[in-house]
Amino acid sequence: MDAAPDTTAEAIHEHLTRLRVQRRLAERTLGLYGDALAVLQRHLAAAALDLQAVRPHHVRGWVARLHASGLGSRSIALHLSAWRGLFKELARHGQVSLNPVDGIRPPKPARPLPKALPVDQAVALAEASAAVPPPQAQGPARTREQREAPWLAARDHAMVELLYGSGLRSGELLGLDVQAGPEALGWIDLAQGEAHVLGKGSKRRTVPVGAAALAALQHWLSVRAQAARPDEAALFVGRLGRRLGDNQLRERLRTLAVRAGLPTHVHPHMLRHSFASHVLQSSGDLRGVQELLGHAHISTTQVYTRLDFQHLARVYDAAHPRARRKP
Repeated sequence: MDAAPDTTAEAIHEHLTRLRVQRRLAERTLGLYGDALAVLQRHLAAAALDLQAVRPHHVRGWVARLHASGLGSRSIALHLSAWRGLFKELARHGQVSLNPVDGIRPPKPARPLPKALPVDQAVALAEASAAVPPPQAQGPARTREQREAPWLAARDHAMVELLYGSGLRSGELLGLDVQAGPEALGWIDLAQGEAHVLGKGSKRRTVPVGAAALAALQHWLSVRAQAARPDEAALFVGRLGRRLGDNQLRERLRTLAVRAGLPTHVHPHMLRHSFASHVLQSSGDLRGVQELLGHAHISTTQVYTRLDFQHLARVYDAAHPRARRKP
């Protein structure tokens, strides 16, 4: 049954007034709800429906249209929340017999691809981390980093090589101790070339440590005493001689990325993503990458197949004569 043109508008106006006066919603939230209810009003007008005649299949159709128009999942969720609140209020006052929005969910958001560095940029970062900043004037004019350069460069290089070479999480890296023991969360077995770490869910795993990382670790251990306090068990320490923190690690990677001339912000998990993507590109062994990363479910690792496909697609576009666009 068609309703008079002002019936829906009046119901929406009264609902927004209650939200503002009784629930005291913020003006921005009220504005977003008002926009969403205006969309509902347009759908009702286009379908020649009043509020009492709306059924779940109508709402699903409108959600599909919003999704097809390019509206994101979060925005659609906000629309549904606004519509659901209106019908809930109308049902409370006996103006509609059911809430047609109940049980209807927005489309699942697309899972963003993890950001990984190209191989040449990852190598450039590792090389930049090994470089000692050139000395300037002797004495107070030197920066703190230049005064600490020998041990600081050794530590940074070892951290980058482990993050990229073994795919460690930042917490796993920072939890490493110099020696294995009952209190140690993780440690490096230099003789076996293995890292023993405590991952998510308190699950232990062992990952290989490559030759470059082993060499960098041995160099860091040879100068670590210059920075670490005598009683500090942590493998990686900061300027105060205590275990390095996550914020300090992130800041060092940011500095090293700038020094290497990389065009993107680098964080610890990006090196883990780079490790996974590059190993998968070379080996094609998804199950092996899952074990190396310590993922409980293969579906978590499968996101890297999308990264690998993007790499192959770029190679195809650049190399295959039938993929090139005609001028």
